Amino acid sequence: MSVQALETILHPRSVAVVGASANVYSFGYSFVHHLVEYGFKGPIYPVNPNYPEIMGLKTYPSVRDIPGTVDFAISCVNASQVTGMLEELAEKGVKGVHLYTARFSETGRQDAAELEQAVLKLALDKGIRLIGPNCMGVYYPRVGLSFGFNLPKDSGPVGMISQSGGGASGFVHLASLRGIRFSKVISYGNGLDLTECDYLDYFLQDQETKIILMYVEGVKDGRRFFETLTRATRLKPVIIMKGGRGQAGSRMTFSHTASLAGSFPVWEAMVRQAGAVSADDFDELIDLTVAFRFLPMVQGKRVGVIGGGGGPSVIAAEECEESGLEVIPIPQEMREELKKRGVSIWDWISNPVDLSIVAGSGVTDIDMLHLMGQHPSFDILMANINEWVLITLASDERFQGLNSQITSHINLRNTYSKPYVVIFGERGVITGDHADWHWKVIAKARAELIRSGMATFPTFRRAARALRKVQEYYAGLG
Repeated sequence: MSVQALETILHPRSVAVVGASANVYSFGYSFVHHLVEYGFKGPIYPVNPNYPEIMGLKTYPSVRDIPGTVDFAISCVNASQVTGMLEELAEKGVKGVHLYTARFSETGRQDAAELEQAVLKLALDKGIRLIGPNCMGVYYPRVGLSFGFNLPKDSGPVGMISQSGGGASGFVHLASLRGIRFSKVISYGNGLDLTECDYLDYFLQDQETKIILMYVEGVKDGRRFFETLTRATRLKPVIIMKGGRGQAGSRMTFSHTASLAGSFPVWEAMVRQAGAVSADDFDELIDLTVAFRFLPMVQGKRVGVIGGGGGPSVIAAEECEESGLEVIPIPQEMREELKKRGVSIWDWISNPVDLSIVAGSGVTDIDMLHLMGQHPSFDILMANINEWVLITLASDERFQGLNSQITSHINLRNTYSKPYVVIFGERGVITGDHADWHWKVIAKARAELIRSGMATFPTFRRAARALRKVQEYYAGLG
């Protein structure tokens, strides 16, 4: 029942923003702005008796003054006004309401908790389903629903369920910089009516969603959540970040969304048994999403690494091994191939490949990656793209090397079926007369890698941790 209810809510033909405002710093303004800016195709009805229009849209004194029916409403009114608003919305045939409105049970006050329950009873009596309260609602770019400024307007296969609204908005922005695009993101706050289980059940059946992300502070029904999560992980990767893991976080969790955090060790065991993937923080949540989104199935742990110079190669090897990957020696067949090609240091080159050793030897990092890609001993390829090398190539008029270097990595990814990731992140501050130009070179290279769908990571450690967890997920499916 909740799946069909959400399908109806998420495809509205008209939207009312109750408590809309002309104050550009208010959420009553923001939600109207987002509907216009993201191209919602149906009628938009701002409701506020104090304005004749907002953003060029006719504004209505009350819900009852709206002509015709309304499919979906966004509530920006005070908590004390919600029950009266629901009465009016029911007359208009509204099926779903996003309660941005807060100051309910999360305050810890008895009267606020009682009001919240009265809101729930009234909504259910009127046949209205609720998202929230105390949440940012829905980001669904394909239909023009959004809860944030400057989020991507194009869609992708990643769906997110988040108890935190600010966390969801910030995450969408940061993930978009790594090439991730979303089908739908739902911030649900207190989860008064529709809960994390309803949203998870919806996403596991949603054809637009191939990867499911969750930020959860607490769950309402542990057994149902475990059963739903177990079903979901058999169909799609589910990556979960848990808030409220320690004492301070648990206290903050209740004041944030009135959720009971529970025992974190018990939570970890449940997630592991269900077959989901845990993320420790938002950075790892992004890394895992990048790995699932842009890599083929990770079936093994043996990795071939282009590490950079001597010291960075040592660190890369340690970070990969500490994360659970296997940095295997160069196979003898590869050494024989290098010898046949006339590479003088054929017996010296190791894995990770030290670029300070191979420079001028007759073999390049790209050559080594091709040999690793062809050899069955390597399950994963990882390459460090040195920003300073790119800057040098781009600044040398003899080479036109920047584009060819990036293209070589993209072609490698396209040539082999093995997971191939690149390490590409600033490791310092560029200064001097050409600082702006240098940053433009790096930005151009990164944009091209991301545009091509390359799995990029800022460090070997973060890439290795993500790959290891992804490999464990696929191994668990067997």
